[in-house]
Amino acid sequence: MEGQGGSRYATDFALETQPKTLKTMPKKGKLFIGVPLESSFQEKRCALSPSSVRLLTNNGHRVVIQGGAGEGANFKDIEYSEAGAEVVHSIEQVFEAHIILKVAPLTGEEVNLLKHEQLIFSPIHLPTLSPEHLSSMMEKGVTAFAYEYLRDNSGSFPVVRILSEIAGTASIQIAAQFLSNINGGKGILLGGVSSVPPAKITILGAGVVGEYAARAALALGAEVRIFDNALYKLMRLQNNIGNRIYTSVINPDSLLRELRTTDVAIGAIHSETGSSPCVVHEEMIEQMQDGSLIIDVSIDQGGCFETSELTTHDKPIFQKHGVFHYCVPNIASRVSRTATRAFSNVITSILLEALKYRDFDDYLYSSFGTRNGAYLYKGKLTNQFLGKRFNIKTTNLDLLLSSRF
Repeated sequence: MEGQGGSRYATDFALETQPKTLKTMPKKGKLFIGVPLESSFQEKRCALSPSSVRLLTNNGHRVVIQGGAGEGANFKDIEYSEAGAEVVHSIEQVFEAHIILKVAPLTGEEVNLLKHEQLIFSPIHLPTLSPEHLSSMMEKGVTAFAYEYLRDNSGSFPVVRILSEIAGTASIQIAAQFLSNINGGKGILLGGVSSVPPAKITILGAGVVGEYAARAALALGAEVRIFDNALYKLMRLQNNIGNRIYTSVINPDSLLRELRTTDVAIGAIHSETGSSPCVVHEEMIEQMQDGSLIIDVSIDQGGCFETSELTTHDKPIFQKHGVFHYCVPNIASRVSRTATRAFSNVITSILLEALKYRDFDDYLYSSFGTRNGAYLYKGKLTNQFLGKRFNIKTTNLDLLLSSRF
């Protein structure tokens, strides 16, 4: 009987569903990284520059990059090959990697290519994220990190900061472009000239985007107004810029008074929860001057102007109530080479740090900043904001990681 019981136990066990292992999972901290060619949002940036690839491969990581992925940023395939990357011709080959790095959100095709328990680094872009998209990733047991939520040791958001610096400076270049009558604008020079006053720029948000927009605008001689409800941000911005400029809390009456006479309004409010507050309502926009310009840098988090709608680099502006709206979510792609190098520096430091650990889960357990960026862990939703937005149950990531031991 004892022998028969043992035989039956062996048979039953053999018929049970066995846990699926990921054959591409690297050992002893070595990572297998894939970088696909971006195919959406007129994206020209690449997740890694050749210099970052060289640094990663020299430290033992394996990097596979799709041919042409760097061309939008003027990096050639040969540069990646010489840096140690494997240049492949199909996206399917890239998605054999354990870690996928993107600078644009995953497309529907890319979601279908995901493998069991892959790790994904990409932005979310809330306006374009659908519950079906999220559910599909959960079904595949994916671990996903949003660049918007990644923190560093100081507690700040490094990817958001570096891209915010770019977006803030670029927003003033955009303002100069679309105030020109060549592009249908009012025909205004930002800095004015002798006997002619400069353009008036109103900035909503005193964070990094707002600060760098103000720096660029002031450097060109424009008149700047800055609004934010966080007094410490207003004081910090005044101190960082070194000039005494007009600042105010977001009081509807004072904000409306400025908007009525402004030439450019820049939305630069970043929310840690992932959704920017709408602070300028349609009734206020109706009272702005015809031909004035709104640049909603916060559009990737929903936007802070009620009339904002997603636009693209091909068709960047639309007009409503006589006001031009620029609502392109990936402004940094306008300066793709600079953005690629800056972005790559941040993500490379994370991947190199992972070398110190046995595997990526161990690194994730030890790194609060990277852990903060996770919104999916092996198919379980861990971000409370997304859970509320899509009515999906969330699980505490710390508990999930602790359960491994």
